[in-house]
Amino acid sequence: MSVRHAMLALLSEGPKYGLQLREEFEARTGEVWPLNVGQVYTTLQRLERDGLVESEGDGDSDSGTAQKAYRITPGGAAELDAWLRTPPDLSSPPRDELVMKVLVALRVPGAGVPEIIQAHRRYLVQLMQQWTRIKEDSDPADLSLGLAVDAELFRLDSVVRWLDAADGRIKRAQADQESSAANRATPGSNIPSETSSDPRGRDQWPLPRLRAHVRTRR
Repeated sequence: MSVRHAMLALLSEGPKYGLQLREEFEARTGEVWPLNVGQVYTTLQRLERDGLVESEGDGDSDSGTAQKAYRITPGGAAELDAWLRTPPDLSSPPRDELVMKVLVALRVPGAGVPEIIQAHRRYLVQLMQQWTRIKEDSDPADLSLGLAVDAELFRLDSVVRWLDAADGRIKRAQADQESSAANRATPGSNIPSETSSDPRGRDQWPLPRLRAHVRTRR
């Protein structure tokens, strides 16, 4: 989340004080992302340094810069417009902690990957239930909160669906390994298979080999 550009968006409505910006930021985002007032002033100072906002008023009072009013500059308006129209960089998968835990657990002997997946799934379902209650108890006219909660529910739902898909894929891979091991153990069965020469051994979970499927763009 870009606090920098959120400040510019709020200032595009007119001059505002720092405390006012914090309150309006939390209100506009459905109070889902609390913002520290110190972060607000640090961001404003950087914006002013970069010529994207300008300040006016007395900044030497007991409350520091609280008496300063900030306004957006033409350069700040251009920066805000460019940011709004530029898609975020989603070309590379993020380093998702949950995904990393599942991938790492595949290599840990006796980790019980299916049980780990189900533990995370239960927690995500509980989170979805909490967000659903927040949505049900909120004012239907609060568009910002409704959109923020919907985004979080969709995000959590996608993670739950990924866990379900991962659980199914891992169980199928384990079944295939057990079947291949049984065929190799059968007398007279010397038909070569893809897993017979796997250096990882029978007790290891298979990992996807992404690099083999990635084409280098020129």
